Amino acid sequence: MKAIVQTGREEVEVQEVKRQSPSADEVLVRVKYAGVCGSDVHAYLQMDGFEWVKMPRVMGHEYAGTVVETGENVTRFSVGETVVEIPIHPCGECHQCEIGEENVCQNTTLVGMETDGAYSEYTTVDANQLIAIPDAIETRHAAVTEPLAIAARAAYERADVTPGDSILVQGPGPIGMLIAALLDSLGAHVIVSGLGKDTKYRLPLAKELGIETVDISETDLGEYIERETDSIGVDTVFDTTGHKSGVETAVDYARKGGEVIVVGLPGESSELFFSPIVRGELDIKTSYGATRENYKQAVNVLEVGAIDVETIIDTSYESDGPASAFEDFLAGQTCKPMFSFQ
Repeated sequence: MKAIVQTGREEVEVQEVKRQSPSADEVLVRVKYAGVCGSDVHAYLQMDGFEWVKMPRVMGHEYAGTVVETGENVTRFSVGETVVEIPIHPCGECHQCEIGEENVCQNTTLVGMETDGAYSEYTTVDANQLIAIPDAIETRHAAVTEPLAIAARAAYERADVTPGDSILVQGPGPIGMLIAALLDSLGAHVIVSGLGKDTKYRLPLAKELGIETVDISETDLGEYIERETDSIGVDTVFDTTGHKSGVETAVDYARKGGEVIVVGLPGESSELFFSPIVRGELDIKTSYGATRENYKQAVNVLEVGAIDVETIIDTSYESDGPASAFEDFLAGQTCKPMFSFQ
């Protein structure tokens, strides 16, 4: 079968690999669409914090496909069903798993990083890691379930947002865009900030979704926030940039008594001056991955059409020329690229 394999830094190629048969507890899935996310790109670049990623390996962890074969012990899924995978595989035995925090399991296995992933025509998956997708959801939309679950965790569980709240989302990448769309659908006043390459495609995309944007290469963000909030500051800042500067500036834009949710993964240490943070009683939280409950939330969002997923995804990439998706992502010329394995 055809698969996209990373063989080195900024080196991906299409290879023929052996199609596996499912074990007794596994399901064989015919992959239809598979998305590219920030962590895939970081691994592609071998950035700081991703040196451990296995190579060569089949990439990819966010996808949707159809069940074509089930192992003898599998009873929850049937041939023909559309499914998505929870790609952070927890051990099920550690303290975090026991209390329902499997997203921060002490012994996780990350699909597409530590093991072969889903940039392939077929993939075998432990049935316990699969989520069934209702027929009402188009398969290409279902392929965004994983990043949408991550956004749902940040927006619904880690933050305390109510309708009418003022929100700043730093970084219009796929997670930032999905967080912004979710909170906009809740009735919050959302602002998305970006600069440089973000101005070519991603900020205009946010505007197309009806979300307010700020190009901080042309507008002082601090002054903009002061004007928009009568010098109070926003209720919640989500930093999805993955840069240490994003974390450091986020605390400047939140109001006293507000909150900062760090979702991006900076590769460098950050320096924060804590006196004004403590005096302002700011809540600083992080958000990582998603639980099974967050996947259910994401599926519900897709099923009821709460956000415009069709505008966010970009299904123009064929699996035969994989490098272009990564390079376009890095250049800011796409937001949520997806490979088609149809």
